[in-house]
Amino acid sequence: MKTIGFIGLGLIGGSIAKALRKYEPEWHLVAYDPDRESLADALSKKVIDGVCEEEDARLLNADYLFLCAPVQYNIAYLEKVAGKLSPGCIVTDVGSVKGNIHDKVAELGLQSCFIGGHPMAGSEKSGFISSNERILENAYYMITPAEEAPLPRITEFTDIVRGMGAIPMVITAEEHDFITAGVSHLPHIIASALVNLVSMLDNDAEYMKTIAAGGFRDITRIASSSPVMWQQICLENRSNISNVLDDYIRLLIQIRYFIDTGDSDSLFNMFADSRDYRDSIDVTDNGLLRRSFVLYLDIADEAGGIAQVATILALDNISIKNIGIIHNREFEQGVLKIEFYEEDALERAKALLRRRNYDIYER
Repeated sequence: MKTIGFIGLGLIGGSIAKALRKYEPEWHLVAYDPDRESLADALSKKVIDGVCEEEDARLLNADYLFLCAPVQYNIAYLEKVAGKLSPGCIVTDVGSVKGNIHDKVAELGLQSCFIGGHPMAGSEKSGFISSNERILENAYYMITPAEEAPLPRITEFTDIVRGMGAIPMVITAEEHDFITAGVSHLPHIIASALVNLVSMLDNDAEYMKTIAAGGFRDITRIASSSPVMWQQICLENRSNISNVLDDYIRLLIQIRYFIDTGDSDSLFNMFADSRDYRDSIDVTDNGLLRRSFVLYLDIADEAGGIAQVATILALDNISIKNIGIIHNREFEQGVLKIEFYEEDALERAKALLRRRNYDIYER
């Protein structure tokens, strides 16, 4: 029996709590969050066993205390509880930046009880209402132990992460911040900048917004993430983000030169190299990008068409994660897009719909 405490029960904190509840249903989970409605929801759904105040003894005496609030708040919370934690309590966080919190841990003399963490998972949605135990499945979970963290506790924490369905990767805080600047932080900045650019270029009739194709939606989806969280991430990881931005800007200037001069060979090589590297990422198993289980199909434009497809799948107990009409089919073959939670559901749906003579497409 272990007691697990949470400071913050939003998207990631709530998802970890749900995964732990599934992994170790007998463990005692308690949480604090300024959003009392989220706590009440988690309590009513038996995700947590108790609601705490900010510096509750149940949190300070927990076996593991997860800091799942924004980065700057997590650092401030460490200052509040330094010297009050029980000797057996291991503090961990889920922040996207590790350098500053590790510096604060060293300053407060908490090296022996801190194991940094960062699940490489999430959603453009936020809050406990959007949390899901499946978010962690097959996602890398970066682990950055402090210098004096006991090896047995690091091993135990790694096993807990693996038990939740994630893939643990133990690295230093410095390595983490450089890696995430390139594969996580920069993409969010690019997505936000691209959305703002199109907003600036669009006319009053909003034609760009109206016909935005699947490619634009896919690359900019993450721009819907929390502005507060990404503001703090950029401020906390300034040096690394600035360095990768410099490299990216140089690439953009080079690409503009290729276009201005009509350098067809360089343009072809750029697209070919990016395609080859992107295709080399193992999206089906342990890759950097989570695989999506999506199919497209053509249906007649008639009343009840979508309902008929949904009914066919429901009668075979196939759960749908998302379903929608593709209005701009520039890069899509099917008019109806259906997303599933698992690969098995995708394969069963394909077979079932083909037997019903639907034309199925995959991207």
